[in-house]
Amino acid sequence: QVQLVESGGGLVQAGGSLRLSCIASGRIFSINAMGWYRQAPGKQRELVAISTRGSSTNYADSVKGRFTISRDNAKNTVYLQMNSLRPEDTAVYYCNAQITTRDYDALGYWGKGTLVTVSS
Repeated sequence: QVQLVESGGGLVQAGGSLRLSCIASGRIFSINAMGWYRQAPGKQRELVAISTRGSSTNYADSVKGRFTISRDNAKNTVYLQMNSLRPEDTAVYYCNAQITTRDYDALGYWGKGTLVTVSS
């Protein structure tokens, strides 16, 4: 099986910073795209940032210039550095990874989420 575990969420004041981490473990053959999504109360889950195995990245317009996604492929880990946080960034942040398992199944996996709360 494959597990994704996020960490790094918490409470921060507007203008502050947080760094989220997500570690993938289990029967992993290779990891393709890794990314972060978020879901605010009463809203749909939305893409925040994504990184392909080739290190190309894509960001939601609302976070461009403030958030940076990075990966450590040797550690099966993806990070999200969040700067200049705003109250509207408050949400549960989920890690997602497109993984080829050792059984050669290509599947998408989700972490359980980590809560980020930005106070005004």
